[in-house]
Amino acid sequence: MRFLIRIVFLLTAASAVSRAAISAESVAVLYNSTVPESRKLAELYCDVRRIPAENLIALDMPATPDISRASYEKSILKPLRAEFESRKWWKRQTDAGGVTLPVVNRIRALVTMRGVPLRIQSVPKPAPKPGDPPADPQNPVAGRDDASVDSELAMFGVEGLPSDGILQNKFYKSTKPIGEMNLPFLVLTARIDAPTFATCERMIRDAVEVEKTGLWGRAYVDIANKFPQGDQWLEAVVIANAEAGIPTVVDRFNDTLPKNYPMTDAACYYGWYDWSLSGPFLNSRFQFRKGAVATHLHSFSAEQMADAGKNWCGGLLEKGAAVTVGNVYEPYLHLTHDYAILQQRLLEGFSWGEACWMAMPVTSWQGVVFGDPMYRPYLNLAGGGVKQEGDIPYRALRAAALEWKKNPLERQKQLEKAAGRMNSGVLAEALGLEFLLLKDPAAASKWFHTAKGYYVPVEDKLRQDFHQIAIDRAANRKDQAVRDLRDAQTRYGPIPEAEALKGWLDILDPPPPPPADPTKPPELKKTLK
Repeated sequence: MRFLIRIVFLLTAASAVSRAAISAESVAVLYNSTVPESRKLAELYCDVRRIPAENLIALDMPATPDISRASYEKSILKPLRAEFESRKWWKRQTDAGGVTLPVVNRIRALVTMRGVPLRIQSVPKPAPKPGDPPADPQNPVAGRDDASVDSELAMFGVEGLPSDGILQNKFYKSTKPIGEMNLPFLVLTARIDAPTFATCERMIRDAVEVEKTGLWGRAYVDIANKFPQGDQWLEAVVIANAEAGIPTVVDRFNDTLPKNYPMTDAACYYGWYDWSLSGPFLNSRFQFRKGAVATHLHSFSAEQMADAGKNWCGGLLEKGAAVTVGNVYEPYLHLTHDYAILQQRLLEGFSWGEACWMAMPVTSWQGVVFGDPMYRPYLNLAGGGVKQEGDIPYRALRAAALEWKKNPLERQKQLEKAAGRMNSGVLAEALGLEFLLLKDPAAASKWFHTAKGYYVPVEDKLRQDFHQIAIDRAANRKDQAVRDLRDAQTRYGPIPEAEALKGWLDILDPPPPPPADPTKPPELKKTLK
């Protein structure tokens, strides 16, 4: 009880994260005048965020996700520049090199609405002629002019540069809010877009509602060991979450999480590298916590937004996430959003739009930011906000991280006592996850067993079994892992989440190939000549 009282005191006394928000007056909202739903979303967003009505921009543009470079320039780029000029939002000058660019700009963020085209198609290139220099394998972006519309719009005020290749993002790795940066030539773009209109509406409302309470819940990080740079980003997310007191389930096996994995209370998800929605998100019962940050790194994660079952961005949003990021064409890993920077800036209290652009090294390329750029999911991470009963154990973990930041042993001791007094599966599992991070599997196993006893929902109990089996799997105790998987199949029976057990069994103990059909002649093997 004393721990709970102390939690309430800490979370009341702690000040909110103090980061200057993007002001409503500095946000422009672009919609497609030929798509009625696009206007409805734009007006809703302005109303919810109190953006002045005069900051709405309606352009007559193709109602298609893909657009040619010529059509982009005619229907979006040039008319948008004209709007900024007529509304006196910016002042542009031409430098000695003939490049025209904004030197003053009152608009710091541009939000595109569903109905605005998503991708700019490449201009067909003529066939190479004899004597033409060969393509440079060290510079695969050279000559490419395909891009996301939003990435092109980030520096649409700059005129006189070639359309192919990439442009450097001067806001990359910034530690200051966009309002404190002298970058008038850059606008932070973000998009309210999803497979359905209803999901777009929810994304807008969720962001505002969750800022009142703060984003609380469990994080899941799926590290698939594809390339060192991406794996390092995800490992950095795990460490940042641990320091913040956010319990984080980490999967470090080469395969991504199995179908219907019991992912509950998911407020944050980072993973890679499947082509389309997979694993826990195939479970029809799965739903993110309101306001969730969820993103999966893949070259074509935002290739399209109409089909929630293809690629990633649309599907994650349909499963309840409020925000995500993705790529429309092959971006190359080093030119995508750096997840380590993204999560760290969010935890520091920056807005979604700022954090995403702080994590992106280039513009005029393939990246897209989905969701309200003004959204600050961790606005109340330091305390404050409206308290909800379901958030109590997560707030307790955060309070302990603040109180005993320099004394981790005392923090663990206090959390262990609190887990027992509160019969809290969340606290017990969090302790197990922490001991795993500290490479103490024996202590971790003890707390997962304790958590299983505290939890009531069967899905949460099953996840504790997965943690235990993962310990054996990581230690190459394959036979023990297989026995436990089969035993769990018997105990958990027909619940949808139990299908995840089969996913791991098929990896560790794959079924034999089907017997040959005696009614069919054997296939002739082809011989190499």
